[in-house]
Amino acid sequence: MTKITIPETWLQPQWSVPDKVFACVTTKLGGVSRAPFESLNLGLHVGDDAECVRKNREQLSQILPFDSPVQWLEQVHGIEVINASEDGITRIADAAYIDCIGVVAAVMTADCLPVFFASRNAKRVAIAHAGWRGLLNGILENTLARFPDDPSDVSVWFGPAIGQCHFEVGEEVRDAFLSASSAQKGLSRTISQAFQAGDTDHKFFADIYALARLRLQALGVVDITGGGHCTYCESDHFYSYRREARTGRFASIIGLMR
Repeated sequence: MTKITIPETWLQPQWSVPDKVFACVTTKLGGVSRAPFESLNLGLHVGDDAECVRKNREQLSQILPFDSPVQWLEQVHGIEVINASEDGITRIADAAYIDCIGVVAAVMTADCLPVFFASRNAKRVAIAHAGWRGLLNGILENTLARFPDDPSDVSVWFGPAIGQCHFEVGEEVRDAFLSASSAQKGLSRTISQAFQAGDTDHKFFADIYALARLRLQALGVVDITGGGHCTYCESDHFYSYRREARTGRFASIIGLMR
C-alpha cells in the first residue's frame, strides 16, 4: 500500500494495526485562520470566520487519502455513536463507527480526549470524543459495543488531551467517577488514584488518560497506547479551551483506505 504523506507537524498513532487503517491528528499549524484561531482551525462553531474554516477543511481534504467528504460531528458531550456516512452531512454525536472502505470520520477537540479504535483485522474503526462527562456516562463503552470483535482484539490509541497538570475539576466530578466504579471490585480504589488533590479545597487534578484507560481495561481491552501530551502546555501545536476559552479546534481523523 502506498505510504501517505501528511504534514510533519501532524501526529500519527504508533499502534499495531494494518496499514489500511488511516489515522492522524492535525495541529493548529498550517491554515489560514487569524488570531485567536490561528491557524488551522477546523471548528465552525467557535466564532471563527466561516470562509477561513471552509478553506482549512478543503486543505485537509486535499491531504487525506479519501475521495469522500469527512464525516463531521456536532459534538454535545454525550454518548451517541453514529455510523459514519459519505453524504457530507454533519450529525449530532460524540463518536463515529466505520466498517466500510473509503469512509472517513473526525472528532474535534481542544482539551478533551480523542480516542481511536481499530479491530486487529482492520475491518472496523471508530473515533470518539471523550470529555469527562462523556467518559463518565459511557461514550467509550458505547463505541466499543459497536465492534463485534472480542475487546482483546480491538486496539486503542489516545490522541492529545489536557494533562493532569492543568485538568482541575470539582470534588463532585471525582465522586461521580468513584460512584460509577463502585460496582466493580477494586476499580474504585484504582480510579481514586487518577485524581490528585488540587490547589484549593474540594478541587482535584484529574488524569483523563488514566480514567479512559481504566474504563477500557475493565471492558477487556488490552492493547492501549498513546497519551502523554498536554494540550494546555503544548501551546505551539494544540488549541486549549482551558488555556484560551476563545480558540480553535484540531481534528482527530480515522478511516479505512481502499
